Amino acid sequence: MRALFQLTSFAFLLLLVTLVGRAQQPSPTPVPERTGRSYSTPDLPKTPPPPGPQARSPLVFADITAQSGINFRHAASKTSFKYLLETMGGGVAIFDFDNDGRMDLFFTNGAALKDSMAKDAVADKSEPKYWNRLYRQKTDGTFTDATERAGLKGYGYSMGVAAADYDNDGFVDLFVSGYKVDHLYRNNGDGTFTDVTKKLPYDQNGWSTSAGWFDYDRDGRLDLFVVRYMDWDFESGSMFCGGPTTALRAYCHPDNFKGAANLLLHQRADGSFEDVSKSSGIVDAAGKGLGVAFADFDNDGWTDVFVANDSVRQSLYRNKGNGTFEDIAVMSGAAYDEDGRTYAGMGVDCADYDNDGYMDVFITTLSNEKYALYRNNGDLSFTYATNTSGVGQITLLYSGWGARFVDVDNDGLRDLFVAQSHVLDTVEKSTTYLKYKQVPLLMRNTGKGFANITATAGPAFNAPIAARGAAFGDLNNDGHLDAVIAVLDEAPLVLRNMGTPNHWLGISLAGSKSNRSAVGARVIVTSVSGQKQIFDASSGGSYLSSNDPRIVVGLGNARGVRSVEVRWPSGRVQTLANPQIDRYHRITETQ
Repeated sequence: MRALFQLTSFAFLLLLVTLVGRAQQPSPTPVPERTGRSYSTPDLPKTPPPPGPQARSPLVFADITAQSGINFRHAASKTSFKYLLETMGGGVAIFDFDNDGRMDLFFTNGAALKDSMAKDAVADKSEPKYWNRLYRQKTDGTFTDATERAGLKGYGYSMGVAAADYDNDGFVDLFVSGYKVDHLYRNNGDGTFTDVTKKLPYDQNGWSTSAGWFDYDRDGRLDLFVVRYMDWDFESGSMFCGGPTTALRAYCHPDNFKGAANLLLHQRADGSFEDVSKSSGIVDAAGKGLGVAFADFDNDGWTDVFVANDSVRQSLYRNKGNGTFEDIAVMSGAAYDEDGRTYAGMGVDCADYDNDGYMDVFITTLSNEKYALYRNNGDLSFTYATNTSGVGQITLLYSGWGARFVDVDNDGLRDLFVAQSHVLDTVEKSTTYLKYKQVPLLMRNTGKGFANITATAGPAFNAPIAARGAAFGDLNNDGHLDAVIAVLDEAPLVLRNMGTPNHWLGISLAGSKSNRSAVGARVIVTSVSGQKQIFDASSGGSYLSSNDPRIVVGLGNARGVRSVEVRWPSGRVQTLANPQIDRYHRITETQ
């Protein structure tokens, strides 16, 4: 009996150890009950399609990041929950905050995230690695960190930035967008900024992405347009969105969430702001906005607004000149692609790429959607020119974010520069040739379409990155436009345009009766040969970013400029005759 008892006890102990061991073993990853749709990978050919028209680049960009002195590294704070917020930042601004004539840089940054964030949480930004960063350019062309002294470390998970002199005091201010936390910083003129966010009259309990300054009612004071993405929070954003297998978690598609209405904030005479989103007619809760650009599309003297929306139709708000807007995207032909389909609109820019006197639109999208190029017909209608221009074939496999019409070779035709990367860091596990990290894309405007000159534009164009925001401007004042790309979870990419022999003309505007930044001014440059180019002054466009507000006009081999005509927002028209070329000119609005 005693032996039987000992054997039974041993068997019981063995069973207990076995059960405990099994309990400690990791179980297969369960699929939660609350699931959603991930970004699907469309059916693609077994072999990649041809890359489209190729051409040799007439110039190269040098990667000067290492010697620039910039030691910033974006911190997305990725989690196993794959909150969509993690993959959408960050932004960059090129602006001169201390008026020393040299462009400075500002980068937005993430904040500390963890699995199972509270629904109403504001992400922690207290650690230095999560601070937004301001870099002042020194006389030797390198940059030094001026963040702490300036008071721009920030709070919460930051996304985009918009730079302009909103209070007309001669110093450029900053608006920084983010998740649940937006900031308005007034430049004090002494290297520091004051947080005046209390001037913003809206509930910040939302997700703001891109933003931009413009004077929609031409009263001489800048107003603020804030793009909102989706009705998203950490609770709803924690749903399981599967990849090619149920065990592979991926970022959720925006179709799982409702859209959010954008904001229009009108600046009063006392410097405060009022929310006129509803009364102005720009409220559309169906939108899922990511990018915004400003231009006068119908040449009536009033600045219009184009918003790039993710996986719903695009939005084009025509300024009616009476304080209200009308969304004409559908009736104008700029809401969908040529087949009537929606696409993932992310970055957007506007410019007259064909020099016909009307502003056109370019929008970046996800792989297999082709980047959208809309040519302005001059009658409030647009032609989808993606395929006829060569852009479609070039961009089929790419995913774009920050983008700009920029005349990189100063030949008088505006080219297209795109910062690229897929949204899914798991995409390579479900496709044969789509890539998560992608090279920057440079498409040269030949006058008859666009050619891909990426491969010969410099070593940086052969090194894939997870790019997001991108800003463009002349960092070293040599008349050749450079690029700064924000890279997800990595150091930024600073690219210096090494230039061509082509001539150029630089224009810096200062309003008096008009807003000080001259945002919304129409500039018409006529070369000695009679060729005309038009520009609408703005630092907006791209994705989450703010560009050098100066205008650089490519002249090709033209040896002079007949005239520069400035049509100020105030209604004044001013002409500069026979300006010297290959240099910058400061044009101040006459009283």
